[in-house]
Amino acid sequence: MSNSYDVVVIGAGPAGYVAAIRSAQLGMSTAVVDEFVYKDGEPALGGTCLNVGCIPSKALLDSSEQYHKVKHTLAAHGIKVKGVDLDVKTMIERKDRVVKNLTGGIRQLFKANKIDWLQGHGKLVEQGTVEVRDIEGKTRRVKGGSVILASGSRTVDIGAAPLDHERIVNSDGALEFTEVPKRLGIIGAGVIGLEMGSVWNRLGSKVVLLEAQDEFLGPVDRQVARVAQKAFKDQGLDIRLGCRVTGTKAGKQVSVHYEDKEGKQNIQVDKLIVCVGRRPNTEDLFAEDTGLVLDERGFVHVDEQCRTSLPDVYAVGDVVRGPMLAHKGQEEGMMVAEIIAGKYGHVNYDTIPWVVYTHPEIAWVGRTEQQLKSAGISYNTGVFNFAATGRAQAMEETTGLVKLIADAETDQLLGAHIIGPQASELIAEAVVTMEFAGAAEDLARIVHAHPTLSEGVHEAALAVGKRAIHKAN
Repeated sequence: MSNSYDVVVIGAGPAGYVAAIRSAQLGMSTAVVDEFVYKDGEPALGGTCLNVGCIPSKALLDSSEQYHKVKHTLAAHGIKVKGVDLDVKTMIERKDRVVKNLTGGIRQLFKANKIDWLQGHGKLVEQGTVEVRDIEGKTRRVKGGSVILASGSRTVDIGAAPLDHERIVNSDGALEFTEVPKRLGIIGAGVIGLEMGSVWNRLGSKVVLLEAQDEFLGPVDRQVARVAQKAFKDQGLDIRLGCRVTGTKAGKQVSVHYEDKEGKQNIQVDKLIVCVGRRPNTEDLFAEDTGLVLDERGFVHVDEQCRTSLPDVYAVGDVVRGPMLAHKGQEEGMMVAEIIAGKYGHVNYDTIPWVVYTHPEIAWVGRTEQQLKSAGISYNTGVFNFAATGRAQAMEETTGLVKLIADAETDQLLGAHIIGPQASELIAEAVVTMEFAGAAEDLARIVHAHPTLSEGVHEAALAVGKRAIHKAN
């Protein structure tokens, strides 16, 4: 392996590995430094997302949904099943297989693009120099014409619920349960908490989520959040808002002490998952004398093109401002690689979609009604319920709606908010429209196949102009 490269990337998560592959595609010699080790003791590419985040959680969500369908919903289709058994060990093995297939795929992409993978901890020690410390503590230094920091993020721990990695775990540990806990507690009812709660609730756990905020899913459009809260309650998720956890005690069970508006409370659970957020991974990422600047929240300070305070040093993904989303990091990685190569790179942060992979799914892009009201922007809305679409009826998936928000004067699409079947896929139609500065009228005039779920988007666009066909305007 060389000691000098055009580009050196620290971190092989979605932001880092995409930056590396694009850099190599553009003809630059590239190395990636990464220290992640999978639970089997083997080094693995893909970072948190592929190994202990996005991918394994979605694998378990899908497995648990299949189980729930067999147990509870197939009867409506005339399919009656008896003697259904749950094999958690096989479910976890399948999840691991999905992870290995994808991380192995990145490894093959590195080989195909002639990217050197330097296994170990990467640290920026001076301008254009990265120190690599391997698992045995041995160090070497490599030079990079440009350096990209993509070290990702880690879970936030709280003193009131210290992890013991057996009964009290973080989101990583929630992916490794060997049996279904009878009673499961979750601190935090955000995206990760809801997804993990959904998995184990479908498999038979009695799930209680303790959320410190008084408002459910604060960033989500209020109309969508209300539909979601009711749907989750109907599924058996016990979501308690305004709860501040003050302490825990683990024995045969976990005793969780918290305070709400009624005063001091206590619950007993078999397992407790702590899902209160993530923080940027900047520990030992750079030497202090490099002069790299962090912002007031501990993220690496960057401009709109992800340039740091140091020449030829960039930072992307969870370690910088903006949503901690894999696809956001990937686009930043692409942008930075192209800028380094002397080309044009750009990320439109106004059109980054968000998704919660619960059932029903929740997805949104752009601004909410409450944000537009606060900004004093006049707008029109169009709402269409999935219950009025033929495809959703045929699927027995009628919970949810599509809501589009457009500027009152120009009709430009400002936001899209979906809760319902395949929301994660449907949101892309709104993202494309917004990326091209399209209007609700544009969506309304596009022919959508019938019967499809996407007709809900079409009808919502028509409803913005009060001319939806399949609802009373």
